[in-house]
Amino acid sequence: MNEKNLHFHKNTISTRDKTKRNQHNPCVVWLTGLSGSGKSTIANALESELFKIGCQTHVLDGDNVRMGLNKDLGFSPEDRSENIRRIGEVANLFAQSGTILITAFISPYQKDRDIARRSCSQKFLEVFVDSDLETCEARDPKGLYKKARSGEIKGFTGIDAPYEAPDHLKASAIRVDSRSTTVGECVDQILEKLNSMNVIGVKL
Repeated sequence: MNEKNLHFHKNTISTRDKTKRNQHNPCVVWLTGLSGSGKSTIANALESELFKIGCQTHVLDGDNVRMGLNKDLGFSPEDRSENIRRIGEVANLFAQSGTILITAFISPYQKDRDIARRSCSQKFLEVFVDSDLETCEARDPKGLYKKARSGEIKGFTGIDAPYEAPDHLKASAIRVDSRSTTVGECVDQILEKLNSMNVIGVKL
């Protein structure tokens, strides 16, 4: 279909209306880091804390999305970029619904993370879950590093495919060190940042 025949549909209930009811601002919290760095664990713990204080939340995890929406994509650089592009669009839809949407994706390329940020019409927080390759490989919760080292998996991030760590932190970005910091401490750092961004802790 020609894009000229597409028209944006404006919802009757606005994002601002949903924000007032939820008593928090919508936001995409984008966790990025190597496999085994602790992204999913931190994402789930963060959602639990936000849920406790009455926030509307959801977590998008890399494996879950690839089992459905992105099951047609592989792991070439081009497919990885398309994977993140789609996720960025879905994340924006969640944010427009008034949700604090938490994502846990390796998202190895900075340009793709920047596209996801630009796709978001609401607040966006990039969280770099920093852990060195040695630590991640020692954890290896899914046995993927072992398969990558044996050649069973090709193009694995950190082994034979690159990971571009954020080279500088924007005003709406933070780094948490999952090597020397507990999951609870990482979550506290993110909550503090969300509070400073006027996502939570405000009366609307």
